[in-house]
Amino acid sequence: MTILFSHEAARAHRTPLGHPERPERMQAVQDALAPEAFAVLDRRSPEPASLETVALAHPEEWVRAMVKAAPAEGLVHVDSDTVLSPGTIDCVLRGVGAVVAGVDAVMAREARNVFSAMRPPGHHAERTRAMGFCLFNNAAIAARHARVVHGAERVAIVDWDVHHGNGSQDIFWDDPSVLFCSTHQMPLYPGTGAVSEAGEHDTIVNAPLKPGADGERFREAFEARVLPRLRDFRPDLIVISAGFDAHWRDPLANLMLEAEDFAWATRQVMAIADQACDGRIVSVLEGGYDLRGLGESTAAHVAALMEA
Repeated sequence: MTILFSHEAARAHRTPLGHPERPERMQAVQDALAPEAFAVLDRRSPEPASLETVALAHPEEWVRAMVKAAPAEGLVHVDSDTVLSPGTIDCVLRGVGAVVAGVDAVMAREARNVFSAMRPPGHHAERTRAMGFCLFNNAAIAARHARVVHGAERVAIVDWDVHHGNGSQDIFWDDPSVLFCSTHQMPLYPGTGAVSEAGEHDTIVNAPLKPGADGERFREAFEARVLPRLRDFRPDLIVISAGFDAHWRDPLANLMLEAEDFAWATRQVMAIADQACDGRIVSVLEGGYDLRGLGESTAAHVAALMEA
C-alpha cells in the first residue's frame, strides 16, 4: 500500500509574484493524482511536527529563531529567493509532520511506501541556513527520525532533484549511518555536488550531469554511481528527495528528462528497497517548477510506487 500525505496548508506558504516556488504547484500535484488510477491511495493529512522533531536535523535555537521571524503579515526574506509568510510555519511543520508520520508508517509495516506532497522543498536547508526556497530539511529529519525513534542503523537518501542537495550533504557529511546519493546538473545552483565531495566516511555520492544531459545520460549515471552504492549500503529505510525539475520543460535548469525517467529511477530504488529493507521508502516532494512537467512526473513516480 502507498500512503499519500498532503494538506491545504501547503498552499498557505506565500512567495512573491512571479516566484517559481508557488502555491499553484500543489494544485498541479493534486490534479495529477486525481484520476481513477490513484483512487486506491491511502490519503492522509499530516499534523504539524514539534519543534523538537525539526531539531533532529537543525539546532533547536535556530529553529525557534526561524519560527519567531515569521511575519504576521507580508513577507520576510531569509535570502534573495527564500521567504517567510504568515502561513509558512504551519505549512513547513506539517511538511515535517508528513515525513515523520510516513517513516512511522513504513517502519510499522502499515504501508510499503509513502509520498509526501507538501511544499516548500527542503533539501537545500543546511543545519543552520535556510536557502534555495528551503526552510527545514524534510528528508534529513525523516532520516534522523528513523534512526532516533525507530532504531534504524542505516538510512539512505536518494536525491534526483536537478539542483544538488547541499543541505542534506551538509547535515550528513560526517555521519556514517546515512548514505546521501545525488544526481544533479552541474554547474548550477548551489554550486556544490562535485564527485570529489565524498564526506568524512565516504557516504556522500555525487553524480553530476552536464547541461543538456538526457534520460539516457541520467540512467547511466544512476546505474554507475548511485545504485551500486545503495545496494552495498543495505539501508533499513530509503528516503527519496523527489525533485522533478530535471524534466525537460522546467524553466530553472537544462536537463532533458521525461516523466518516464523518474518512474524508471523509482523502480530501480524500489528493487533495492525490496531486497534490503522490506520495500520501505519515504518519498518527499522537492523541486519541479513547470506545472505540467511537475504533474506528469509526480503521476509517473507515484504510479511506480503503487506497483509495490
